[in-house]
Amino acid sequence: MDDKKNGALNSTAGKGMYHYIADAWKNPDKSYVKELNKQRRILWRREENFCRIERPTRLDRARNLGYKAKQGYVIVRGRVRKGTFQKRTIRSGRRAKRKGITKITVGKSLQRIAEERAQKRYPNLEVLNSYWVGRDGQQEWFEIILVDPHHPVIKSDPKINWISGGSHKNRVYRGKTSAGTRGRGLYNKGKGAEKLRPSINANKGRGK
Repeated sequence: MDDKKNGALNSTAGKGMYHYIADAWKNPDKSYVKELNKQRRILWRREENFCRIERPTRLDRARNLGYKAKQGYVIVRGRVRKGTFQKRTIRSGRRAKRKGITKITVGKSLQRIAEERAQKRYPNLEVLNSYWVGRDGQQEWFEIILVDPHHPVIKSDPKINWISGGSHKNRVYRGKTSAGTRGRGLYNKGKGAEKLRPSINANKGRGK
């Protein structure tokens, strides 16, 4: 029995601050994050969309996606409306199943849409990555990590100065972020993923 207790203590001995933050955000409705987000959303609804913030809400996730608390890095919080598209009622003759008015979804995730809108709002910066921070009945919030590719601190950092190259211009529009890579299916490997690389469009002409 004592060995089991010692094993449980040793398993938690090496946990740091980021580990506990990540555990709380794995299921925010069952942790202290639930009450915090309830108060935050009241303020987030009133603020301007895609506004710059001083520090990330989820420090562990931001650091994991490349954020550093140094010059040249910018955090922006933005919201995107939830739900599917709706089209106007079709007046001409058609089968009911071909009307296509409700339940029309886009090929991009809400996270990718938020990243692209943030890039449009801040054209002098480049989107590095983003992460989810909350939702209500009508909209979802994401925090987007942007980098200034022309900042001397960024250019002198060997871990991030790759983003200053011309080939990474407007990388978010080409699905180069983590959410974009997932949306393009590039996290799938092996059998069944043969036609995902280099892209789905590049493989359209190939036979089965």
